[in-house]
Amino acid sequence: MAELKNESPRTRTGAAETPPRSHSLALKDRRHLAVTGVSRIISCDESAAVLETPLGNLTIGGQELQVSELSVQSGQVQLFGKIEYMQYAENRQSNGGLLARLFR
Repeated sequence: MAELKNESPRTRTGAAETPPRSHSLALKDRRHLAVTGVSRIISCDESAAVLETPLGNLTIGGQELQVSELSVQSGQVQLFGKIEYMQYAENRQSNGGLLARLFR
């Protein structure tokens, strides 16, 4: 007799895809920046912070920057300091490792 397996679609395809988070910026007086939709903080020091967002990596440059609030679950980050610029860079998808790039 044949066995019947009761699998959910998630177990057959692997991990379920999570919908992209919404992303927004709110800057007040060039001193306080609230960012939503942050998946991780790549780096942060007094002169720059790099945040990973659904729209690309966001670099915030300035002076005396400090992360005052971070919520990993909701993706909210609050920064204080003198904000001089904000710039997005596209997230690059890896096309394989070093060997894959060497043998193209």
